[in-house]
Amino acid sequence: MAKLLLRGLRSAGRRTFFFHSTSIAAPSFPWQQYTSPSPLRPFSAVSTSPALSAAAAAGSSMDPSRLRNVAVIAHVDHGKTTLMDRLLRQCGAEIPHERAMDSNSLERERGITIASKVTSISWKDIELNMVDTPGHADFGGEVERVVGMVEGAVLVVDAGEGPLAQTKFVLAKALKYGLRPILLLNKVDRPSVSEETCNEVESLVFDLFANLGATEEQLDFPVLYASAKEGWASLTYTKTPADDARNMSPLLDAIVQHVPSPSASLDDPFRMLVSMMERDFYLGRILTGRIFSGVIHVGDRIHGLRGTCNGVQKIEEGKVTKLMKKMGTNIVPIDTAGAGDIILIAGLANPSIGHTVANVEVMTALPTVMLDPPTISMTFGVNDSPLAGHDGTHLTGGKIGDRLLAEAETNLAINVIPGASESYEVQGRGELQLGILIENMRREGFELSVSPPKVMYKTENGEKLEPIEEVTIEVNEEHVGLIMEALSHRRGEVIDMGPVSGNVGRIRMSLTCPSRGLVGYRSVFSTDTRGTGFMHRSFLTYSKYKGPLGNVRKGALISVGHGLITAHALTTLEARGTLFVSPGMETYDGMIVGEHSRDSDLEINPVRTKELSNIRAPGKDENVRLSPPRLMTLEEAIGYVASDELIEVTPKVIRLRKRYLDANKRKVMRNKPKD
Repeated sequence: MAKLLLRGLRSAGRRTFFFHSTSIAAPSFPWQQYTSPSPLRPFSAVSTSPALSAAAAAGSSMDPSRLRNVAVIAHVDHGKTTLMDRLLRQCGAEIPHERAMDSNSLERERGITIASKVTSISWKDIELNMVDTPGHADFGGEVERVVGMVEGAVLVVDAGEGPLAQTKFVLAKALKYGLRPILLLNKVDRPSVSEETCNEVESLVFDLFANLGATEEQLDFPVLYASAKEGWASLTYTKTPADDARNMSPLLDAIVQHVPSPSASLDDPFRMLVSMMERDFYLGRILTGRIFSGVIHVGDRIHGLRGTCNGVQKIEEGKVTKLMKKMGTNIVPIDTAGAGDIILIAGLANPSIGHTVANVEVMTALPTVMLDPPTISMTFGVNDSPLAGHDGTHLTGGKIGDRLLAEAETNLAINVIPGASESYEVQGRGELQLGILIENMRREGFELSVSPPKVMYKTENGEKLEPIEEVTIEVNEEHVGLIMEALSHRRGEVIDMGPVSGNVGRIRMSLTCPSRGLVGYRSVFSTDTRGTGFMHRSFLTYSKYKGPLGNVRKGALISVGHGLITAHALTTLEARGTLFVSPGMETYDGMIVGEHSRDSDLEINPVRTKELSNIRAPGKDENVRLSPPRLMTLEEAIGYVASDELIEVTPKVIRLRKRYLDANKRKVMRNKPKD
């Protein structure tokens, strides 16, 4: 309580933060960010209804004081997207379905936000440009790229869980750019949440602000309480607000009051930093960004600029063919837009994310945002298995390379480095991020082989460094010993452990662990805790190499036959371990069909058939009863494969295989000394 009183006494004058072309030196390489590889959207079919056009005309005011640019940031599953739904409804937008901002099919299937999205809503003659951001650590690049577009942020924290690993990450980025976040304690309607719990969470958030170096003004953050699920927010703690107060008005009023308007000049030449990019068959490349100065009209002459080591390079010159703005869940055309607004521009074919779009007389590029480096890499190559070409339509290395390079252009948190033999090294933030890319490719008809993920080491002063992650785990008491034993084999170190307030029998642990030790652990964790635990992780720092991992996986059952798998063969092989296949599936030499019960690999023949004879046996043949196989998802396969194995990805099937299909070749490579 003393901390709350101390925070209440802290106050300072408001500080307005904005980008200025001379305040930050332009980096020597282009800005790298990520946008969702969603299907092409029909921008040519944007709504032109009178109501929406009038709203767009009214919203595209040339007065920056009527604008508020706000990002909604939080840890995963703390309620950001649900909150955006309620804000859209509060401001009169039509919501076609729940989680309306999650437009990507993968986002709706998995229930997570993958890409940042911008929309505009109007509240009391003020236009609010709201940015919904992902909460998962693998998509942290999405948060990094949007904090430069906004002047304020709403930090959503689960009132029952408190600040977690990704809360620290997103808050650090917001504070770095001088934003003054509004703290929203969500899910206060839960039975386990009390006023004391909220005070404790608020105190933890205050400590987090202080530890991250917040200024006096940032420490004086406003606090609101909400239930996004029920659709209300309040300035004071309550569980049952009055009927006329069950709305989001307090939060919208707080945004208008506490978030400063953009500090931008309408008289200066037009300049915009590209933050997102999409494609349309009719309009071509659609560039989204925040206007830092000036005014833009349809038909204006513009060009794209890029900062390089040798100065500013002109990319392309063209004309604005269409201006658009996202309002609610619709995209509406506009004729003009002014400084401080976030808009969509069509007319240029070559500028990309991180480039500057400006009037033709401007030759100064805006500073770009520096993203954290990738920590993990995987190698994508041509599928050369005996079953290649049965399911997919894009098979060659050239097509795979073109798709990956196109992804790297829009998803700049991913690096693509061409390798030998039509292979490509893809670097990213985590296995989930790369798994989303692979899933999108297989849905587009690609066949490819993927290597297991490898962490990216550093060498400083002759010392090998590896990425370390901060892990937060919450499990039942009976699972603590099993989890700690498993993480000890993965070089995990416990920092803090204690009971969860309001949840009897629950334990929360904070650990640090090498990134390589966490690869593939999520599925093991879910099995060990029987689905009752949760684990969150985020990149912490690079630290000294902690040595080899313990034994984290058994050996493999390797097929030495080609053809259809038979139930007769699997009957005798079940005792050897856990099977990944069922009768009727195709297999080939070198394919992994199961996990051995021991640490060594075992070669088996799953296509063996029952020998027929001309002697009739009395009675019927015995019925074959097999245990259900362990069918792996793509994420489980990425975390399961060893260094000498590959994942065969096709539109219909995910298979595991050895890198070398020939048994003799595997023996030679096994005995070959490692570098």
